[in-house]
Amino acid sequence: MGIRLRQAGVEDFEILERSQDIGGTWRDNSYPGCAVDVQSHLYSYSFAPNPNWSSVYAPQQEIWAYIRRCAEAFGVTEHVRLGHEVLRADWDDARQRWLIETSAGSVEAQFLISAMGPLSDRSLPDIAGLESFEGACFHSAAWDHGYDLAGKRVAVIGTGASAAQFVPEIQPTVSRLLVFQRTPPWTFPRNNRRITRVERALYRRYPALQRMVRTRQYWYREGIAMFLQRPGRTAPIEWIARARLRRQVRDEALREKLTPTYRIGCKRIIVSDDYHPALTRENVELITDPIQRVEASSIVTADGNEHPVDAIILGTGFHPIAVADPLRGRDAVTLAARWAPRREAYLGTTVAGYPNYFMLIGPNTATGHTSAVLYAEAQIEYIIDCLAYLEQRGLSSLDVRADAQAAYNDDLRRRLEDTVWTSGGCGSWYLDADGGTSVIWPGYTWQFTKALRRFDPNAYELRARDHAAVR
Repeated sequence: MGIRLRQAGVEDFEILERSQDIGGTWRDNSYPGCAVDVQSHLYSYSFAPNPNWSSVYAPQQEIWAYIRRCAEAFGVTEHVRLGHEVLRADWDDARQRWLIETSAGSVEAQFLISAMGPLSDRSLPDIAGLESFEGACFHSAAWDHGYDLAGKRVAVIGTGASAAQFVPEIQPTVSRLLVFQRTPPWTFPRNNRRITRVERALYRRYPALQRMVRTRQYWYREGIAMFLQRPGRTAPIEWIARARLRRQVRDEALREKLTPTYRIGCKRIIVSDDYHPALTRENVELITDPIQRVEASSIVTADGNEHPVDAIILGTGFHPIAVADPLRGRDAVTLAARWAPRREAYLGTTVAGYPNYFMLIGPNTATGHTSAVLYAEAQIEYIIDCLAYLEQRGLSSLDVRADAQAAYNDDLRRRLEDTVWTSGGCGSWYLDADGGTSVIWPGYTWQFTKALRRFDPNAYELRARDHAAVR
């Protein structure tokens, strides 16, 4: 967002970062084996291709370095205010400004853009006695690199995307690995490999070749999405996944525990080639009985068995779509309270009652099959168009009309009915309390990009710089 603002000629902006360095996901998640699960060429800024990716799926440190390198190269670093956690933000309707309180002082802004990321706040399990555990206990996104797992009895709670990456990495070093599974995930081939020096040299010399690879990766993932949106279409992908599971896990009892009973795509698909094989090793046990409680040095399951462990690693994911509780709009209602029944936005980007507030990767801006960067870039271009429209016409604010937002979300709910995400037979973080989903975009990436291609002023209430309503 900062890069595109500068390219559009906007220099009067600040990026408020609560941590002491930039990088978000790729700064915080440093667990063993951490890597992207979208091909690196597709998981890159379209305007900043990186011909030097080492692997088809780049590791964490490489992606973090890429982000920092781009921030420096495009002159964004000087706009970043580190250690500035937003504590409260209030819209002043009389002044047409956001009044923002941070941990390092006050900031006043005409526009406020949330780029917090939808999976940035760790989700900790509500397990009786967890706080009384006397061994090492940490979340995968706060990995304790000072604790040596070698020779230890280790419990992993959770079997999502993070666990699927670090379990194969730590399995060879620990003495005993207990993986506590609530619901088995579907997995799909990763086929990761090193990108050769010849390939990297060709990408540097002929950038069009890298663009061609990115395009092929894009359409490969859009093609897979065609099979994942309706329960009646998933059979071919499920057949591939089951055949692969049979090859990787010969033990019939273990394979039964690892076979999902819901449609593929209902939960996030794990892209991995080594997760299931790791679970077949002699020092690994997959436990599917629910955890009843944690004691000082063990985990007790519902069947009454006590499992002694030295360390517990929480692979329990994140709370979807972070919201700053103290964000107050035109009527002083917090966005968290507004969204208590259901998260809703217009084009996943603006929210009625919160003028001049934009979101990146807001409600209904994910599909789980492709790069989040594609969605964010479409929203960024839309925001740039909004700002340009206001500037060119001497306007001070815009607020999406409630009826426009309601019509948009009614259409989303209709399109999401009977999709694999809402009727695929699973419970997931995609779902809201009422069974709908405010996470998933019900279509293809190109459709989302098309929906945000043009700013429609008729969907907004606009105000001039003298605060007079334009419509």
